[in-house]
Amino acid sequence: MLRIDDPTFTWPLLTLDEAALDHNIATVARVLAEGGVEHAPHVKTHMSREIWERQVAAGAWGATVATPAQLRTALGWGVPGAGRRVFLANELVDPRDVAWLRAALTDGTADRAADEVWVYVDSATGIDLLAAGFAGAAPEDAARLGVLVELGVPGGRTGVRTVSDAVALAGRVHDAGLRLVGVAGYEGPVAGGTSADELAAVGRWCDQLREVGAGIAGLVAGPVVLSAGGSAFADVVTRRLAVPVQDAAGETVPTRAVVRSGAYVTHDHGHYLRTDPWTRLGAPALRPAIMVWAAVLSAPEPGLVICGMGRRDVSFDIDLPTPLVVRSVDAAGRLGAARELTGVRVTALNDQHAYLAVEPVSDGLLQPGDVIGFGISHPCTTFDKYRTALVTRGDEIAEQVTLDF
Repeated sequence: MLRIDDPTFTWPLLTLDEAALDHNIATVARVLAEGGVEHAPHVKTHMSREIWERQVAAGAWGATVATPAQLRTALGWGVPGAGRRVFLANELVDPRDVAWLRAALTDGTADRAADEVWVYVDSATGIDLLAAGFAGAAPEDAARLGVLVELGVPGGRTGVRTVSDAVALAGRVHDAGLRLVGVAGYEGPVAGGTSADELAAVGRWCDQLREVGAGIAGLVAGPVVLSAGGSAFADVVTRRLAVPVQDAAGETVPTRAVVRSGAYVTHDHGHYLRTDPWTRLGAPALRPAIMVWAAVLSAPEPGLVICGMGRRDVSFDIDLPTPLVVRSVDAAGRLGAARELTGVRVTALNDQHAYLAVEPVSDGLLQPGDVIGFGISHPCTTFDKYRTALVTRGDEIAEQVTLDF
């Protein structure tokens, strides 16, 4: 079995600890199932067929994607079952993408066959494009397209801003002859942290989502889908969206709660470690599975070390990487035992270089050729910098997974 220090590879290197990966996938699948919530993991995090197959095996309903290109890729993986159900968490605004989607849902072409695809709308334009694109489709084919009205946040990104606007837009979806399945949105812009006040604000947004669900129940054949993101606020989302919804007459509205958490699959050493909602749900803590290994290039002056890892190799959009361990390298290029790093932090990144400030207590500890393991914050923007990740058991490589960015 190959090792991460095999001559086949070089630094920087992206690794995923298999035990942590499996723990995270199994933990979240169990917690959501026990909470009465379905899971459509956001595969934009990793864009890997092999990782998606692990999520399918754990019981995912289907995949979530962010763009038409990702939709094409996810369907092209050809994963059976849940792999043929995809939720595009954005509005289609290009008639070419609508035409492609119709073909995926109707002609069964091998590289794009889909059992069911859900999409957002937040405008009359989006509704009109879908209606025109699916005009004349056989009823059984058109029924495989599900449309959700998107509820946004004032000052946030996409989505209508009020409950009344969402209900009105749902009426237009229904009148256009499209299959309305529910309401969805992303709660991230509501809060930047997990204080009691911020969690309460997320809860109020979830209640608005439920209110829209109650208002459109008469337009939906079957349970009304209520869907939110959930990566940072899964505790609030799961608890609020799983509560029965009542309409204006006091009648219970059948609903389906669908959470789209994606970053949980690897967790991290930054943003999601701080916001981790899973322990607030009583689950075992998730484990950071993702690490980037990079070599020390230079120690040019006291208190400064330069590593061969930069903005083209690691996330920096929320936090800078965290130096975790250092390993020396012998004359054959084999890694020595890992030593925990203290008093070392990343202060800046260039395209291919990281600047490490080293406190006096650790000065001289790092030498050119040493290899440092870095924890990252926000895995999505590390994955998209690589085309392959190594799933590891210790230093041994259990699997090489392709990243289709």
